[in-house]
Amino acid sequence: MTTVQAGLTYYKQVNEDIRAVADSEITVENVLGQRYIGCGSADKKITIRGTPGNGLGQYLNGSTLEVFGNAQEAVGDTMNDGDIIIHGNVGDACGYGMRGGRIFIQGDCGYRGGIHMKAYQDHFPVVVIGGKAGSFLGEYQAGGLILVLGLGQDGAYPASNFCGTGMHGGKIVLRCDKAPGGLPPQVLVRAALADDLDEIAPYITAYCGFFGGDPAALQAQQYYVLTPNPAAGYKQLYTYED
Repeated sequence: MTTVQAGLTYYKQVNEDIRAVADSEITVENVLGQRYIGCGSADKKITIRGTPGNGLGQYLNGSTLEVFGNAQEAVGDTMNDGDIIIHGNVGDACGYGMRGGRIFIQGDCGYRGGIHMKAYQDHFPVVVIGGKAGSFLGEYQAGGLILVLGLGQDGAYPASNFCGTGMHGGKIVLRCDKAPGGLPPQVLVRAALADDLDEIAPYITAYCGFFGGDPAALQAQQYYVLTPNPAAGYKQLYTYED
C-alpha cells in the first residue's frame, strides 16, 4: 500500500501523484478539499482521510473509494461502476447521472441526490443514504435505486421538498412511519411489498457492514416506495409506438 499526503498541495498535483501509484491500494491522508480524487479510476482501493472536494469519484469505473470524513458536491458524478463509501455526510448532487455502482453515505445527503440517475445496459446504480436527504431527491430519475434509511429521524419523512420531481424510471425507497404526502404528480407512493424488502435487504446489510448497525432490525421497519406515475409522465418526449 502507498500513502499520498495531500495537505496543502494543489488538487492537480495530488491527483497526478495518485495516478502515478502502481499499487492497487492507496491511502490519501490530510485531504483538505482537493477535487476529483479517484476520477475515472478502475481496480483501485483508495482510502481518503479528510474532506475531499467536489467531484469525488466522477466517472468511476470500478474502484472502491472510502472516505473517513465528509465529502462535498457531485460525489460519483456519472460513475459507471465501483463503490464509494462515505463515513460522514455529502453535499449536493451526489450520484448525478450515475449509471452504475453503489454509493453508501453514513449520514445525510444535500440537495438533488440521485438527479438523472439511470440504469445502463447491465449497470444498475444504487445510492444508500443513512440519514436524511435534501430537496429534489431523485429529480428526473430514470433508473436505479435510492434508499433512504432515515436513521435519527424517529420515523419522520427523511427527505425534504419536491422528492422525485420529474421522475420517470427507477425507484426511491424511504424508511418512515407514514406514507409521505405532497409529492409531485409524477410520483406514486405505496407501502413496501415483500419483493421490495428483498431487493433492499442486500444494501441494508452492506450499509451495516460499513458503518455498523443491525440489518435485521432495520429490515423489519416500515418502508414506502416511490415509483413513476405513467399517467403523469412527459409523454411528448418519448418515442411514439403505434
